[in-house]
Amino acid sequence: MSLFRSLQPEEDEQQASRPLADRMRPRTLDEVLGQESLLAPGKPLRIQIEHDEIVSMLLWGPTGCGKTTLARLIAKTTRSEFIPFSAVMSGIKEIKQVMNAAEGARRYGRRTVVFVDEIHRFNKAQQDAFLPFVEAGTILLIGATTENPSFEVIAPLLSRMKVYVLQALSSEQILSLLERALADKQRGLGNENIEIPAEVLERIAQIANGDARAAYNTLEAVVLGSEPNANGKRIVTRERLEDVLQRKLLPYDKAGEEHFNLISALHKSVRNSDPDAALYWLARMLESGEDPLYLARRMVRMASEDIGLADPNALPITIAAMNAFDFLGVPEGHLALAEAAVYLSLAPKSNAVYTAFGAVHADLQSTIAEPVPLHLRNAVTSLMGHLGYGKGYQYAHNANEKVTNMRCLPESLADRIYYHPTDQGLEQRIRQRLEEIRRIQSKPAESTPEKGQNVKDSKR
Repeated sequence: MSLFRSLQPEEDEQQASRPLADRMRPRTLDEVLGQESLLAPGKPLRIQIEHDEIVSMLLWGPTGCGKTTLARLIAKTTRSEFIPFSAVMSGIKEIKQVMNAAEGARRYGRRTVVFVDEIHRFNKAQQDAFLPFVEAGTILLIGATTENPSFEVIAPLLSRMKVYVLQALSSEQILSLLERALADKQRGLGNENIEIPAEVLERIAQIANGDARAAYNTLEAVVLGSEPNANGKRIVTRERLEDVLQRKLLPYDKAGEEHFNLISALHKSVRNSDPDAALYWLARMLESGEDPLYLARRMVRMASEDIGLADPNALPITIAAMNAFDFLGVPEGHLALAEAAVYLSLAPKSNAVYTAFGAVHADLQSTIAEPVPLHLRNAVTSLMGHLGYGKGYQYAHNANEKVTNMRCLPESLADRIYYHPTDQGLEQRIRQRLEEIRRIQSKPAESTPEKGQNVKDSKR
């Protein structure tokens, strides 16, 4: 008996014992939800699949985004033998067996699609074993990975494969998949007498974190774990979902009041330099199913609004935390967000830049938009020079203290001061520097030549 067997979808779909996630796999490209950038009508990958002009490829994306499903659909649409191959369970011996079988099929005009799940788990020698067969066209290799293939797949193999990036599904897309499963009488749960509140279904979609397989598994577990009542109806409750998940479902509505209440609590805890409260509210939102990247973006805002130049490192640290989560995903990336929240809480606070920018906006709304003063304009033509462009400009680098008393605001706002640095953190030194600059600017103007200054400035 062969170790490998090509997939027979029609036969498998009749096996009710298969998990819901497997039964609900899309049978056509039109049934695929998500990945519109790759599979929508008219997109290059879809055209290649429909015209049977595909090449070996790597599908890179998070767990449960549809990599295996897409590989199966490619094999089915192009009428190819499909051989699933696990990088965890297989070695070079098994690779050679598959290649020999593929060569035999090729002699009879049958193409073989070899799908390697978790291809990044293969070592260099195992990946090398595929090279001659991919290059000769003996097989069409489709690899799936959750890791960056640039680091995990050997360069010779990577150069012979097209990389396609798949995205995690949104909560809304997963909710649509769950609703489809509840309605489908052939493959889903449509023949079951199920009563499930919209709130519970939405929570399943949220806690799946973009993983369709996890969402299907949770739905199936909670339905089968609910005893039918006297009328044969399975009533799924919030409490039953908590039992299945073995964790408490916290009250939350990503689009409602509770969402805004919690983000407000997180922001104000950071502003009040309370790292314990900040960690609590951050963890509570994550546990409730909030999008971690939303929280990362909000902390970037906190770094600019509440810390500012009192600690300029706050902004790059929050950006780094956002990138770290994007790289690591759930749950490892949560720790990077927690680190950023603690750093922001302990950092010195200043809203001076935030206040200054707000004052500028207020003036923009209440004053006329004056022309740029002539001495700040570049005389890039002789006519502009004749009209006075650049006349009176003082080149700061020619001044002994690199500061002049030249005014740079419009005339009506000449004495306006927007930025008032605090005595917190680095802003204490910034305030001292600003006081020094203003002292220098109050001195009589130095007699520095203007010739050549406009030319230098115009090159900047």
